Order: sequence, then structure tokens, then C-alpha cells
Amino acid sequence: MTNILITGSLGQVGSELIDYLLASYGGTIYVTDVQKEPKIRENSRINYEFLDVRDREAVDNIIRNRNIDEVYHLASILSATGEKDPYLAYNVNLTGTVNVLNACVTRDVKKVFIPSTIGVYGPEVQKENAPIRHNSIPTTMYGITKFTTEMLSQYYFNKYNLDVRSLRYPGLLSYKVAPTAGTTDYAVDMIKHAAQGNLYECYLKEETKLPMLYMPDAMKATLRMMTSPQESIRIRTSYNVMAYSFSPKELEEEVRKLNPDFNVKYNPDFRQKIADTWPYSINTEDAVKDWNFKPEYDLKATVADMFKNFKNQSI
Repeated sequence: MTNILITGSLGQVGSELIDYLLASYGGTIYVTDVQKEPKIRENSRINYEFLDVRDREAVDNIIRNRNIDEVYHLASILSATGEKDPYLAYNVNLTGTVNVLNACVTRDVKKVFIPSTIGVYGPEVQKENAPIRHNSIPTTMYGITKFTTEMLSQYYFNKYNLDVRSLRYPGLLSYKVAPTAGTTDYAVDMIKHAAQGNLYECYLKEETKLPMLYMPDAMKATLRMMTSPQESIRIRTSYNVMAYSFSPKELEEEVRKLNPDFNVKYNPDFRQKIADTWPYSINTEDAVKDWNFKPEYDLKATVADMFKNFKNQSI
């Protein structure tokens, strides 16, 4: 039986990852976040506890007391919020991560998953098919902290033999949980507004192209990598994953096939400067080669599925 700890479990990724872990593992899943009394569904294998990852002693205690075998460290301050409060982003994203990694070494945790982001790229990056290894410098606190986290993951593997694994997530699309202040979250909101018959005001320019992935494919990729043999994981910083790239205008055109009356107004804000530093697409060859990454959803299938589910939610 495998006991699993998820930090930041109430976010977009954590909320959906729980179901995949329940289906794939026995044992208890300890879901944690910084809400005191969140609404967690009833399940005998799910145990919610308050945890602020900035508290080193609290992190160590829960890993020790709950006999944790694997950690999915999702607690993070994302790009837009990180620019509003960079000090908070630094402390959660770096201090919190070091606390988790140190506790995992001390308590002999078997595996650790720490997601990364396309935010680790900077404006000098190769825009098409950006490689995993690059010489660009991130310009946001989110990107800086996540780039450092990738280096820490590799360091803890090399120095302590801690089996840390990572995916460099692109923009993630999901209809189940509201997005939390990411620069690519316009895509979810646009599809939702279209399904509900509302005008949408987009905070990025219509030609801003970015890499994306539908949440079911992101979760399957995460579990496929985490259950792969250790010797197959060659990349100890973070693997690139994506399914497709599109711009707001291209998404608008796809959505309009389902709602011809849908309209979008473009009014770029501070998030445009963040998006301008990121690549249009990223190279996923290593993920394909090492653990058979293969997304199932193309853009058309993603939009159709999300539109249908958002439509059902509004009924």
C-alpha cells in the first residue's frame, strides 16, 4: 500500500490528480492546502490536513507521522499572482520546495513529483519547438523560482539519490476546477463564456500563440512518468509536454464552430508581457522516447469536450 501526500491539493491540478491517484494506488492520500475547512468529498482513503509548506517542521511532521511513500508537491504561486506578490511567490515556491525535498530525504520518501512550467523560458528562447535545455533567462518570479526548482530537483537526485521527477506543464485546460491566476487561463474562460453565451474579454493579444494540454492528458502523462522504471527517467530537471499550440484568435474560431454568435473583445493587460517571453511550442521528444508520452486530445476534441461540459454545468 502506498501512502501519498499532495501539497497544494485544492488547485487546478491537485483537484483532478486525486481521482487518478485513487484509481492507480492503494493506501491513503493525504491532501493538504492552506484552507482551514475546505469542501472535500467523502472517501475513506482521502484525508485532508492543513499544511503551509513554508513551515519546515510541519512538512517534516506530516511526512514522518503519515508514513508517506510518495509526494506530489503542487503548492505554488503562479505567474500572474507571483508578479503581484513576488515575495510570497519566492517563499512558497522555493522555501516550500526545499522544505519538502529535505523532509523527503530525511524520511526516505521513495518518489517526489514537482511540476514545472513553460514559465522557466525567457524572451531569448527559441520560439518554435523550444528544447528542454536552453540558455534563456526567465523574467518573472514564477519562472525564476520554477527554473531554480528544476535545478534543485536534479541536485537532490544527484546528491541524495532522491527520485524526483517533473513535467514542464504548458497551459492546462480543464472544465472541472476554476483556473488560478495563470497567464494561459484565458483559454478556459473563453470556452466557458462561449458555452454560457456570454461575451468574453481576453487579456492577451489575439495573435499570442502558446503551448497547451488538456487536463486528462496532463494527468495521464504525470502518472505514466511517475510509474515508469527509474532507469527510464533520463531527465532530472523537467520533461517538456504539450499537445498543441494556438492563439486566442485561433481558439475563438474553433469555439465559434459550436457557438456562431460568440464574440471576443481583446484588451491586453500585464499578462501580455509575461506571455511574450514564452515559446510558441516546446519539444516533447524526450518524453515520447523515455516513457511514451502520447496525448489523445487535439484542439478540436478538447474544445468540444469542454464546451459540452460547461454547457451542462450552466443548465
